[in-house]
Amino acid sequence: MSRPRARFAQRHAQAIACGVLTAALLGGLLWLAALLWPVALPGSIPARLQCVSYEPFRLPGESPLRKHAHISRARIDHDLAVLAQHFDCVRTYSVSQGLDQVPALAARHGMQVLLGIWIGRDARANARQIAHAIAVARNAPAGSIRAIVVGNEVLLRGDQPASVLLRDLHEVRAATGLPVTYADVPAFWLRHPELAPAVNFISVNMLPYWDNKPVSARAAVTRVARQLRRVQAAFPGKPVFISETGWPSAGRARRDAVPSRVNEALYLRDFIAWAQAHGQRYNLIEAFDQPWKRALEGTVGGWWGIYDSRAHPKFAWSGPVTEDPRAWWALLPLLLGAVIGAWRGGRAARTCGALAGAGTGLALWALWRMAQAAALNVAQWTYWGALGAGLLLGAWLLLGALRTLLRSARIAHPKRVAQVAFAALFAVVYLDLLLVFDGRYRDWPLPAFIPIALGVALLRQLHGAPLLHGPRARALALAALLLGMVGVLQEALLNPYAWCWLAANALLARAALGAVKSAAPDQA
Repeated sequence: MSRPRARFAQRHAQAIACGVLTAALLGGLLWLAALLWPVALPGSIPARLQCVSYEPFRLPGESPLRKHAHISRARIDHDLAVLAQHFDCVRTYSVSQGLDQVPALAARHGMQVLLGIWIGRDARANARQIAHAIAVARNAPAGSIRAIVVGNEVLLRGDQPASVLLRDLHEVRAATGLPVTYADVPAFWLRHPELAPAVNFISVNMLPYWDNKPVSARAAVTRVARQLRRVQAAFPGKPVFISETGWPSAGRARRDAVPSRVNEALYLRDFIAWAQAHGQRYNLIEAFDQPWKRALEGTVGGWWGIYDSRAHPKFAWSGPVTEDPRAWWALLPLLLGAVIGAWRGGRAARTCGALAGAGTGLALWALWRMAQAAALNVAQWTYWGALGAGLLLGAWLLLGALRTLLRSARIAHPKRVAQVAFAALFAVVYLDLLLVFDGRYRDWPLPAFIPIALGVALLRQLHGAPLLHGPRARALALAALLLGMVGVLQEALLNPYAWCWLAANALLARAALGAVKSAAPDQA
């Protein structure tokens, strides 16, 4: 190739690389701006609300799953003092681990209690719970207990049959003389109408996010109203109480049901306005974020609180809501990444290097943000740390390859680039399998893979030939495409995160697909 043509090809490659990287960085900056931009929401949450689910295990390391866990009287008193500013009552789920103190303390703050009895698989433990709850109810200040909730979603979990619940309901009502109820999702109330005569009112848990066919936060109240009408029609003349409803502020999206602070505020404003207009009694879930629930329900399980784990309100109750006011911190790794990337790019790719480094810095911050929301123990922090290390190492090697490609029209150390591409492709397929076959509680770690996938695809395009060769690489590439498409279909084509994950799969698969030059080395 003549020198003028070589220079033209080099400038053309630089223009393509810088254009792609600029577009990607602009996309990241738009996402960052969305986190910082105040979103105007209609309505407001009134100063006085009805009832809220209360569990005191809100600090890191606290969990009712620990056998000897116990929450102090002082902590519960503090929490109830916070809640009494806005709520008339609290709903509990057990009388163990210090929760038997709630009725007396709630009375001090002018609140009532929906006293919960936990019914699980262990019949002896259930009997102890019932006996202790009866004693608590008998000794509680007069008027402090509004009703006793004998079991929560026992039928949904399959822990006990309806016949056992009937017996327990009759026992508690006879022993205390207080109103009793049982709480479950609408489907199980409709399957077991024989429970209705044993309760004073029907308690239904309505969480549109967890529906088999979830809907967006904007459509969720309409879904709740429709489900409520079905239950009311099935039990005419019986009061129906919405015993749980709410929206998560972080975690995995399900179809177009996206957890976020903005959506949590939107749903609560819409629901409370609807409940007030229709005179509907309700209990919101829940008072405080519960980190321990991530062990049971993935990231999203820990983020249903109206207050965070430090007992601070998570969002404005009126006016605009900002998704993440601290997102300005992302500019630090972005700028640092730009400086390091410009240095790594050298004279041949300084602009492209700065763009790639800035994008990598932003992705690393996004990954850290996901890890803070998701990680609960050493193993989980190790997982997220490994993703971050892979992101940094992969970006470093790919940027070095881009520098040499723009300078000399060839990839230096092609085996290293192939190893990065193969490792990323293998990791994506492994995660694809988990997401497709066991994805209910799993997050898409997009920030760890989008920069690598983009870098691999860019190198493959400029190189003009696949970076990976051999049947294993092609099989992985085809698996990534197929599994990525299955994931999108599982989300009914509605989940933006599933589409982004498919795009990352496709970009990585591109490294092993397409025409093969005879001179290309066998790297895989």
